[in-house]
Parts: sequence; C-alpha cells; structure tokens
Amino acid sequence: MWTPENRPKYDRSKLRYPSDLTDEEWSIIGPLIPLAKGGGNKRTVDIRGVLNGVMYILSTGCQWAARPLDLPPRSTVNDYLRRWDEDRTLDRIHHALYVMCREQAGREASPTAAIIDSQSVKSAEKGGAGIDPPRYDAGKKIKGKKRHVLVDTQGLLMQAIIHAADIQDRDGGVLLMGSLFGLYPFLLKLYADGGYQGANFQAGLRTACRQIDLEIVKRSELRKFVVLPKRWIVERTIAWLNRCRRLAKDWECLNRRALAFLRWASVRRMLRRLCQKNK
Repeated sequence: MWTPENRPKYDRSKLRYPSDLTDEEWSIIGPLIPLAKGGGNKRTVDIRGVLNGVMYILSTGCQWAARPLDLPPRSTVNDYLRRWDEDRTLDRIHHALYVMCREQAGREASPTAAIIDSQSVKSAEKGGAGIDPPRYDAGKKIKGKKRHVLVDTQGLLMQAIIHAADIQDRDGGVLLMGSLFGLYPFLLKLYADGGYQGANFQAGLRTACRQIDLEIVKRSELRKFVVLPKRWIVERTIAWLNRCRRLAKDWECLNRRALAFLRWASVRRMLRRLCQKNK
C-alpha cells in the first residue's frame, strides 16, 4: 500500500533508469556472477551494465534495437543472457536469492508447502513454425504458451516451466513437479485448484514426488468474490511477475528463453524485497 512512510522504499528516481540495479542490489547479486574464465585477455565487459541491459528489456518490454545506446550492445547482452542460462548460472542465482529471502523472513530454506497454478499467455505476432510453436488453449481461448509456476506460502517462485498452451493443467503440473529433482526435499503439502483434480495428476504426482499430499482448493459456490485459501498467493505472484512488460505477451520463439525471462523477473522481485527489508 502506498503511504508517505513506505513510498521512499520504492523510489528509484535517482537512478539512470528505474530498471537499473542499485548499489545495494548489485552488492547482493554481484558476488553470484561467475568470474571470467582463465587464460586469454581479461574481461572488459561491464557485467553490471549487462545486468542493467537485461533488466531494461525485461521491465520495459521494448525491442532489442530500441534499447538506450548507453547500455551494452545488443549482441553482448544477448550472449551473456544465453550463456548464463546454458551454464545454469541463472538457476544458481535464483536459488541463492530464494534462500536469502526465506531466511530473512525467518523461514527454513526448504519449504514444506507450495501452491501450483498456470497462466496462458497470448503469443505475439510472429511465425508459427519453429522449435516451440504456439498452441491453442481451448479453455482460455488463447493461442500461445502456458507458464506453470510453483510458489511457496511467501509468494516466492520455487520452480517454473513453459510449455504449449494446449497441454492441460493436470499434465503440465506433472511435468513441473517432475522437474524439481529433489530440490525441495521437505516439501509435504501441495495446494491446487480444480484443474488438477483427478486420478491422472495424483498418479503422476506420486511418481514424481511420493511424499507430497495434494489438497484441492475448490471455488466457492457463493456468487460473490471470496478469497480462496492459499490460491490467492500464487495469483498474487503471477501479478507481481506481470509487472515486467516483457512477460505481457509471449515474445520468445524458444520456451527456454521465455523461462529465462520469467526467472529474471523473479530475481528482480527478490532483489527488491531483500533491499527493502534492509531499510
């Protein structure tokens, strides 16, 4: 809630661009960036400038060619964006910040409860052919991709995948839970909506995560707005991530690149949470 007391915590008017990293944010994420490889010439690229370039594209949603000229070249930002995704640097950064946020809130590093949900996103005006073409979601009447997210009770993103929009929630949920690979060993409870009920999802969930208990939070029968237990948390997280305009539509041709931008949006959110709590 905007009040005169908390407004200074969100003030970024003194930065060159509101999407730039502050000194405090850079002091947190800077040590997580891997050093340059040994041998050859020394690294001359400004890594902080590269991160500012990624955050600018993510926050504004502009074309790569429309980025400000005082940011690093497009090829440089693109190369590091791809490199950090392929060598799993982004995964390590995201998990390290996630643990920091959990510890700052006085919680254990590994959660015991999580909420799952999906979001269908309309594809941009681009060719349909390719490795990961858009599909049609008959339920939402959207042609595009589907983001499947798993969050904890704090609203922090734990895991996410991107897949075609024509895949049902119960099938995509199994893919999401199967991608954890023991990352959260103490996870015992999973909350979901009615789209995940049925024997198929429960059987797949037992195969991927045997110790997790599923609870379906059904929609209220009252014809008025009712806050549904736990489900509002994941909806709020999706709203947080959608503040990044790059995620307003499916602009990426590859699911892997779309997932990378989704994770960077979560990194952006966690960095600001860590720094705001310190003020």
